Amino acid sequence: MKQRTVAVLVHPEREEAIVKAVQFMEALHAMGFGFLVFESDLERLAERVPEAHITDLDHRPAELAVVFGGDGTILRAAEWSLPLGVPLLGVNLGHVGFLAEMEPSDLEELPSVVAERRYDVEERTTLKVEVRDAEGTLTWASPAVNEVSLEKLARERMLTVLVSVDDRPLSRWGCDGVLVSTPTGSTAYGFSAGGPVIWPDVQAMLVVPLAAHALFNRPMVLSPTSKVTLDIPDDAGTQGILWCDGRRSHELTLGERVTIVSNSQKVRIARLGEQPFTTRLVKKFALPVNGWREKRDQ
Repeated sequence: MKQRTVAVLVHPEREEAIVKAVQFMEALHAMGFGFLVFESDLERLAERVPEAHITDLDHRPAELAVVFGGDGTILRAAEWSLPLGVPLLGVNLGHVGFLAEMEPSDLEELPSVVAERRYDVEERTTLKVEVRDAEGTLTWASPAVNEVSLEKLARERMLTVLVSVDDRPLSRWGCDGVLVSTPTGSTAYGFSAGGPVIWPDVQAMLVVPLAAHALFNRPMVLSPTSKVTLDIPDDAGTQGILWCDGRRSHELTLGERVTIVSNSQKVRIARLGEQPFTTRLVKKFALPVNGWREKRDQ
């Protein structure tokens, strides 16, 4: 029988992540599992679970990736999992953790959940980002799970960005930048920038101007089939930098154009139950369901 393989991906700096991951791996190793890990974690995890078969990720597939960390660690894991279609199951060791499914208190049942495949998988929209020069040659490309942001390089000056949708000019903004987000990312940078929360099963793209000095500067929800184009005019006088999920960046040169469309590759998130997004939203943001007003004695 072929050995079952699970990827175990941990926060690079938190000792708690290593401790929890080792406990999980020891339990699954006893059930005959092998493991894939980040190359940077290979030595320290192999030292703590010496009997297990552990190899680095490279481009090898696994039936599931269990991620010990916060949303940042899950986004790092998504860079590997996205082209392979491997589902991600997050154990939240961070702060808010919208992408993470489990809390540390749930870890006792995690090995049996994985071994018995007691989870469902939902697919979420991602973005495909391409940068081309004035001749149309591709100079940079990246996927994005949460968002792509075009931001100014010079703090003392505004960035001028011409935003087009489906090859038709929409608005030219003097701003700090422009954010294009997925529904998944609407609770991350998009939320902080004043954008709406979009339920993750909605097929859409979100455009949010960042501190735009304009009368028309509201967030916009677009069709998932839309194409967003970002241009910095030649007379803008300042350059921009492109960020994908806050992890990968590209400094734009004169004449380069950014296009953003929905990606055919979906990020796959493992879920343990039917917890509605509304419940998760209330829990993660500690929303006052009963209102802010305190009850007073009559």
